[in-house]
Amino acid sequence: MRKGGRTYRSTGRRICSITGTALILLVIALCSLLVLPGALGFRMYHVLSGSMEPTIPVGSLLYVQGGQPEEVDREDIIAFYSSAEGGGIITHRVMENNVVMGVFHTKGDANEEEDPMPVSYEAYIGSVVCSLPYVGAFLTVMTSFYGKITAMGVVVLGMILNLIGSKRA
Repeated sequence: MRKGGRTYRSTGRRICSITGTALILLVIALCSLLVLPGALGFRMYHVLSGSMEPTIPVGSLLYVQGGQPEEVDREDIIAFYSSAEGGGIITHRVMENNVVMGVFHTKGDANEEEDPMPVSYEAYIGSVVCSLPYVGAFLTVMTSFYGKITAMGVVVLGMILNLIGSKRA
């Protein structure tokens, strides 16, 4: 019985240790989705409208990298400010890059018509390099005050489970 009791305790500690480590690694992985791309020069945006569906669903996380607007090709997906005053950010497909005029003609994939106004090079933020469907909404919540508190709580829980798992009989 004693041997069996020890085995149950040992298995329970192992489960606590593995669960604790998994929780900590999960938080690290989610935080790395926010921190690492920024350190590599990418901007991140959360898609709020369906103008690019089904290519980019609402709630996606976009990684956008700046560059020279003259180098943008037709069919590239770009992010740009909706107005010269730094209005909202729009992500649409380039239908034409008019280098002479310094403007893009764009269109949302879900829209039937091209955007009515061309996008000036000054409004250009960058080209979409990567899109992670539905991750943007989750990471937006995670970066809020309550999301940060929750992430800290998950890390503390992971540490407690690791401590329980490391206790010797």
